Amino acid sequence: MTTALYLDDAYQRQATGRVTALTAEGGIVLDASLFYPTAGGQPGDSGHLEWQGRRLMIATAIKGAGSDIILVPAEPAALPPVGTHLTQTLDWERRHRLMRMHTALHLLSVVIPQPVTGGQISEAKGRLDFDMQDPPDDRDGLTDRLNSMIAADLPVTSQWITQAELDAQPALIKTLSVKPPRGADQVRLVQIGRGAEQIDLQPCGGTHVRSTIEIGALRLGKIEKKGRQNRRVYLHLEDG
Repeated sequence: MTTALYLDDAYQRQATGRVTALTAEGGIVLDASLFYPTAGGQPGDSGHLEWQGRRLMIATAIKGAGSDIILVPAEPAALPPVGTHLTQTLDWERRHRLMRMHTALHLLSVVIPQPVTGGQISEAKGRLDFDMQDPPDDRDGLTDRLNSMIAADLPVTSQWITQAELDAQPALIKTLSVKPPRGADQVRLVQIGRGAEQIDLQPCGGTHVRSTIEIGALRLGKIEKKGRQNRRVYLHLEDG
C-alpha cells in the first residue's frame, strides 16, 4: 500500500520514503509517494531517488496492485533493497507544467459543456474529446472565456465525498470513459472557485495548481473530428 502524498499537497517536491517492494520488472514501490502514477490522461511523474550516496533517475510512475504506486527507473541499475530509507525528488518543472495543463482542461470542460469521452495531457498541450456532433462555432469567444477565468485568479481546492453522495449527484461526472477516482468509500472532488464564483466541481484524482492564475495564457488549438459524434479539442500553453 502506497500513501499518495500528492493528493494532500501537489506542491511538495521532496520527501523521504521507505522501499516496501521491488517488482519483477525492476520497479520500486515506496510506503509513500510524491510521484503521480499515469492515470486519467495525465502522465506519471519523473524525478530521482537518493540513498547512501547513490542516485537513481525515475522515468515515470505507474499504478500497481491495489493502491501501490510503482516507480520505473529510467534505465537498468542497482535498486535500493526492500527496507531502504531514501529521499525522493520530483522533476518539479515538468510536474508544474502538467498541473497547469490539467487544470486548464477542467476549464475547457466548463466552456464546452458536453460529455467528455477522453483526454490527454502533456507539458505544453492537452486535449479533451467531447461527445458532440458539430464543432464549436466561436473559437475566439472560447479562448476569451478561458483566459478570463484564468485572470479571475479562482482558487482550486479538493474535497472528499462518499460514493453514496456521488451516486446522488451523477451530474458531477463529466467523463464517460474514465471512472471517478475512489479511495475506500471516498471520492475526491476538485473544485474551481468558491460560493457564487464556483465554476467547476468534478471527480478527479490528478494534480492541479492552487489558482487559475498559475495556468498562464492559453491558446485554443485545432479541433478534429473523431468519429461520427466526437470532437477532439486541443489546448496549448502559450509559453509551451
